[in-house]
Formats: sequence, structure tokens, C-alpha cells
Amino acid sequence: MNPPAETSKLPPIEKMSFSTKFAYGAGDIGGAVIGILLLSYLSPFFTDVAHLSPGLAGATQLVVRVWDACIDPVIGIMSDRGNIFGAKIRERWGRRYPWMLVAAIPFGVLFIFQWSIPFPDTNQWGLFCFYTLVSMLLGTFFTMYSLPYSALTAELTEDYNERTSLSSFRFTFSLGGSILALLIARIVFQQVKDPAQQYMTIGIICAIISVIPIFYCVWGTQARAKLVNRYQSARVETTDPFPLAAQLRSVFTNRPFMYVVGIYLCSWFSLQLTAAIIPYFAVSWMGLPQEDSPLMILAVQGTALGMLSVWNKISQRVGKKAVYFMGTGFWIIAQSGLFLIQPGQTAILYVLAIVAGLGVSTAYLVPWSMLPDVIELDELETGQRREGLFYSFMVFLQKICLGVALAVILQSLEWTGYRHPTAEIPSPDQPFAVLMAIRLAIGPIPTVSLIGGLILAYFYPITRERHQQILLQLAERRKEL
Repeated sequence: MNPPAETSKLPPIEKMSFSTKFAYGAGDIGGAVIGILLLSYLSPFFTDVAHLSPGLAGATQLVVRVWDACIDPVIGIMSDRGNIFGAKIRERWGRRYPWMLVAAIPFGVLFIFQWSIPFPDTNQWGLFCFYTLVSMLLGTFFTMYSLPYSALTAELTEDYNERTSLSSFRFTFSLGGSILALLIARIVFQQVKDPAQQYMTIGIICAIISVIPIFYCVWGTQARAKLVNRYQSARVETTDPFPLAAQLRSVFTNRPFMYVVGIYLCSWFSLQLTAAIIPYFAVSWMGLPQEDSPLMILAVQGTALGMLSVWNKISQRVGKKAVYFMGTGFWIIAQSGLFLIQPGQTAILYVLAIVAGLGVSTAYLVPWSMLPDVIELDELETGQRREGLFYSFMVFLQKICLGVALAVILQSLEWTGYRHPTAEIPSPDQPFAVLMAIRLAIGPIPTVSLIGGLILAYFYPITRERHQQILLQLAERRKEL
């Protein structure tokens, strides 16, 4: 074991500056812009523009998400160890930043390729192989950027309330990026008539918007991360890393972590499944034009953005669990209403979208502010700082679950006889079975998932008081080193 650093000579850690929080939050713009477009429009692009069969479109997304899920823990562990780029680079840039810098440009370029159509629709397997390969590469570079970025939360501050504030900044930019992407999509849909050109134009514009903030985030947060890392390294054992199998076991035996994973999984599964099915729901069930489908998501995301600061302040008074209960209650009402709404009830549709946004805001804020508390508990029990491992497994399970759900939903559209739009019939009438599959995917299925999240949140064991005890015990360990 290497000797620990002296902590008694280090000055107290000051509160984070606004500029640091701002730069950190800006780093999530890229993930938000690209994430919302892939989630909301990749399936309609596959089925309605590239004319890939719904079954193969679902298979593509399942394969890609399984791939993403498998590489997440690998990249998480490698970024924890921080030695893949060499000792000099780690000393200069830390554990996380080299990953973000290396991934940024390929991440943007591959996003543009995602919206190209290299083969005619008669070559279904050629399209399947092309989109699967591009999506796997895009997912790899997305993970190389997003996981180290997410792990920075625990490296920038150790304060319970400050982490909630930092998450609030992050998801303010995340929701803002999502709204910007949806506005761009709506404008392009209105101004560009050719469907293939619509998606390519959106891809180019949003790729540029997504890459630049990554570099700004690195520039604006690096000094703070180095400062906090000096304190953390002073109390964390620098033994050789645990064997991979032992690390995996420790993750799945960490009870509070599994609760956080469950809360996150239930919340984000509902959010992402709804976002993925909205374009089909808006056009096929509600009878809205394609360019209006972004407005539904904008209503949700805009409300969620406006509520972030409100929920953040409430959380500081009543705690994270209580905020999650309040927000998810609104969300369940909205998801149930979406199943019952009828064509032509457009005003009610937007009211439900706004109500859903009240809960979606807590899905952004609460699970990600809980996770650093779990990491501190793990440090207390193991003496290791393993942010990358925990963040990667949180996303690992979510990607597997969402991949299976999307594959089943898209396959169900094929089984029930989904009709592709054509130049002659841009909005074909869909069979009853197709419409029912779409409604089930936007109503009952997300509702059940959200109820599961409430149950898990009820039993989550780390309160504000328990977190303070963990920090005190870590401080005592620091004094003993």
C-alpha cells in the first residue's frame, strides 16, 4: 500500500463556484441533444424513412443496447483505474477527462452517419448491418464521454445538498439541450420537405451543438476536480484494484445501490419508453401532423426544466425521497391519462404532458443525486473510490431493460401489421391491433414501472442523517491516516 497523503496541511474545501457548476452542467448538453433525438426519432427514421421493417429496427436497437450495456462496466472500471492513457496524462488530466476528450469528435461524426440511408429498402439486411454497426460505434464513444462525465458528480463535491444542486445544474442543461434539439427538429420538419434530408439536416446541426460543450466542461471543472481529488486520495487506499469478479459481486451486494438502480430503472424506463413511442402515438392515434410530435415532448421537457429548481429547493427541506414521491404521483396520473385520451382531444393531451413534466423533473434530479451518497458508503466499507463502476452498472441495467422493451414494442408493431408511410399516403390508417400496442406502450406499461419506483424509494435506506454519519466516519478515517 502506498502511503496516504497528508490531509492536515490541506486548506478546507470551499463551496463550488457558480462557474464550476455552470461548466459541469453544460457538459450534459451533448448527451441530452443526441439522446433525445435517438430516443424519439431513431425508430420512426428506421421504419418510416429508411423503410427498415419494425422487427429488424427493434432487433437493431436490442443488439446495440446489449452491446452498450456490456461495454459500460468495462469503461467504468477502466476510468476508475485511470491508467489506460499513461501516468503523465493522468497526472495532467485526471481519471475522467481523457476519456471525454478522446470521445468528443468521433461521437459527433458517428451521429451524422446514423441518419444516412446507404442502401435501398429492398436490401433489408444491408440496412440492418449498417445501422447496427454505426449504432454500436456511436454507443461506444457515447459511453466513453458520458460515463466519466457522470462520475464527476462524486469528484466535484462531497456535500449532500451541494450534490443535489450540482445535479440540478446538470439536468437544467440536459433538459435545455433536449428542448433545443426538439425545437430544431420541429423547424427542420417544417422547412425541409424531403424526409431523408430532414433527418440528415437535424443530425449535422445537432452534432456540432453537442461536441463543443464537452470541451468547455473539461476546461471549466478540471481545477475543482483536482482539488477535491487531493482530499479523496488522502483517505482512499491505493492498493491494487480488486479483481473484476470481486468488484462485480460487491456492486450487487450493495443494498442501497440496488435500491437506487431500481428507482432509476423504473423512472427512466417509463420516460424513455414514452419518448420512443410518442411519434407513433401522435401521428397514428391522435392524428397530428409529424411536425407537431416534438411539441408533446417539448411540453414535458419544458415543464421538467422549469420545475428543477423548485424540486431542488423542496429537496433541501424535505429530502430526496419525499420529492420523488410527490413528482412521481403527478407522473402516474399523466401516464394513465394518455392511455384513456381519444383522438381530437389535443388540449387535454398537452395538459397531460405538462403534468407528466412535474414528475419527469424528479426522475432527472433524484436518482443521480442519490448515487454519490451510495459511492461514499462503498468507500467507507471498502476504502476504494469506484464511481465509474457504479455509474456504469446503473446505466448497464437500464440499457438492457430499454433495449428489450423497444425490441418487443417494435416487433409487436410488425406482428400487428404496421403500415409504412409512403409519398402517396404519408399518414396511413393503422389496424386496431397496432393502435392498441401503441397505447399500451404509452399508458399501462410506464404506469406499472413508476409504481415499482415508488415502492423502491420507500425502502431506500440512506437519509440525510445517515449520509452525515457516513461523512463523519470518513473524516475520522482521514484523521487516522
